[in-house]
Amino acid sequence: MTKFKILHFKEECISCGACAAVCPDFWEMDQEGMAHLKESKKVDNHWDRIIETEDARSQNQEAVDVCPVQIIKLEPVE
Repeated sequence: MTKFKILHFKEECISCGACAAVCPDFWEMDQEGMAHLKESKKVDNHWDRIIETEDARSQNQEAVDVCPVQIIKLEPVE
């Protein structure tokens, strides 16, 4: 299985909550009403987290697909 990195550009979040609704194992709404990627770290202008299972990739692909402002990305990690 290829590892993937989830990238979240939180500053552009519109607080719709779709990611947290479809993928609550990885996403939650923070105290300010913004989406937050659980167990992530801030890197430059985004937050990221490495995932290692197909199930995690599949769940987060759904979060990518439902985000109306497309601020969630999945990238393979080499």
